[in-house]
Parts: sequence; C-alpha cells; structure tokens
Amino acid sequence: MRLRTPQLTQILFTAPLPVLLLLVYVIPFLGIARWSVTMPTLGLGQYEKLVGDPLVLSVLVRTVRICATVTALSVAAAYAIAYVWVRGTRWQQRVAELCILVPFWISVLTRAFGWLALLSNRGLINTWLQAAGLIDSPLSMVRNEASVVAGMTHVLIPFAVFPLASAMRAVDERVLLAARGLGASRLRIFWSVFLPMTAPGVIGAALIVFVFTLGFFVTPAILGGGRSIMMAELVYLRMFQSPDWGLGAAVSVMLVVVVMGLMAALFRFARPALMGSAR
Repeated sequence: MRLRTPQLTQILFTAPLPVLLLLVYVIPFLGIARWSVTMPTLGLGQYEKLVGDPLVLSVLVRTVRICATVTALSVAAAYAIAYVWVRGTRWQQRVAELCILVPFWISVLTRAFGWLALLSNRGLINTWLQAAGLIDSPLSMVRNEASVVAGMTHVLIPFAVFPLASAMRAVDERVLLAARGLGASRLRIFWSVFLPMTAPGVIGAALIVFVFTLGFFVTPAILGGGRSIMMAELVYLRMFQSPDWGLGAAVSVMLVVVVMGLMAALFRFARPALMGSAR
C-alpha cells in the first residue's frame, strides 16, 4: 500500500523526534540501568541499599519531605497569582504577568545566589536587622531545609501557574452567576463551586511541581550547603566524589521510575479532566 504525500510528510517531520528521544534518553538510561546491576558486581545489591542503607533512606525521606513542602507552597502561591491573572482587573493582570514571566528570564543559578545574598550571615536581611539593633548576632538562615524550600519554591511557582490558569479559564461563568443568584456569598462560591471546578488544575500543577523538585540539584547544593542533600545531589556525590557508580546508577533509575509513574498519573487523571472541562 502506497503512502499518500500528506502521510509521508507527517512521517518525515515526526521521525526525528523519536530518534532523538532514543539517542538522548532511552539508550543512556539503559546504560545507567546496566551499571546499577553490574557495578561493582552482578546482582541487585545496589537496589537493596536503597531500602537498607541508613544514609540513602535519610536522603530519600528528606527529599520527599522537601518536595511535598515545596509542592504545597508553590501550588498555593501559584493559585493566588493565577486567580488574579485570570479574574483580576486589567492592571492586576499586568502585574501578575510580570510576576509570572520575569522569573523565566533569570537563570536558576542566579536566583540561588540571589537567595544566598539575601539570607547569608552577611546578607541583606541580617545586615538590616543588625543595623536596626534588632539582633546582636546573625541569624542562621542558609544551609538548612528552610532556605532550600524558599529557593525551590521561588523557582517553581511560575510553572504551577499555567495549568491552574488553564483550569480557571475553563470555568463556566454561568455556573458562578447561578450560585450568586441563589444567594451564595463570594467566599461560599469560591470554596463550594470555583475551587472544586479547578481541582484538575491543582492536581496537574502539583504533579508537575513535584516532578521538577525530584530532579533539583543547583538550588539545594547552593542553599543547603551540603547539609540538606537531596537525591539528585546524592547521585552526583556517588558518581563524581566517591567510587560508587552502581549506587548512583540505582538511585538514578529509581528517580526515573518515580517520575514516569507521576507523569503517567498526570496524563491519566489531570489531563483528561482538564480537556473535559475545556470542552
């Protein structure tokens, strides 16, 4: 059966994408997976360390804790920004757009050092507080989980805004007007009508942010100062600073599997709901 010209054109245009994914992602991942079961010896010993090594377990617990906290804070802040962006006045929408777009023009590394300049012992906050006589010695605001959470949340809020704004724009105004006509207050309309109708956007934003947080490296490394190591930094340490490539590979495979599961959940639950609300 001969292919028609439009079909042939579609194949030619789409073929480079799967080839690129195969060369850049699939083949390297298979190599990492092979390392995880062959280094230093053949077997699943490295995966046993993931559930039996106290160091790995502590890093895993810390990673989940930080990721959950950052996800909750990012989605909450992004919900407020998206609400103003979609339903605010014209000047409020312009301010919200600046808050969303400007962070994309600044690199993650620059923002991490910005937080370091703000929170370090000789940073702006400690300098101002000491100059005002409110504190005698600098407050310890870096090299801890709080600074890591602040830096990561700052980076990820804009990414959570877009699915939330998409869900808010899909809300039928007639439903809100009907609730208003039945005597419901603005607060009751928000909690009982608007928020449930935008729940798919909340789920999508939360999954997207959580996936991003699992792979964060620069911000935790700079603001954590080696005291709040996350899984991505553990991979770097095992690969480049200690001769334990097998464990680093096993952690990498685990992260990829978790991310794939989260993305499957995103396409299974959040995306159909968003598409349905859009219709």
